[in-house]
Amino acid sequence: MKKFSQTSHHALAELNITPLLDLAFVLLVIFIITTTPIVNDLDVDLPSAARRMKEQKAKENYITIESSGRIFLNHDVVDLGSLQARVAALRTDNPDLNIVIRGSAKTKYHWIADVMSMLQQANVGKVNLATDPFPDGMAMKK
Repeated sequence: MKKFSQTSHHALAELNITPLLDLAFVLLVIFIITTTPIVNDLDVDLPSAARRMKEQKAKENYITIESSGRIFLNHDVVDLGSLQARVAALRTDNPDLNIVIRGSAKTKYHWIADVMSMLQQANVGKVNLATDPFPDGMAMKK
């Protein structure tokens, strides 16, 4: 009698590396295709471009409104009636007129609203309101 029976299963002693080689070749082809070659085979003396003057930034005109209600156009004190005439004159000189309204934090809103209404009547399209940014870490309270 046999003590041990022979089984039909035997251990696989070899490792099939064909799929691993296929993967390696595919990756190699991908790397070859995607890598751009460095071509420096010819020395070429390239011409230099002419320097071009930068376009000047559009001059901003400032309307400053103090908390007392005094109005300044750039650095000149004006009233609301003469401000409209001066803005109209500036607009005829420069159709792309840019106005920045600066007002004190304590300025009454109706003075700023009056100036903005006057600018709208003078057909000024570029009007900005100057503000200070919030200090770091401080957000607007709701």
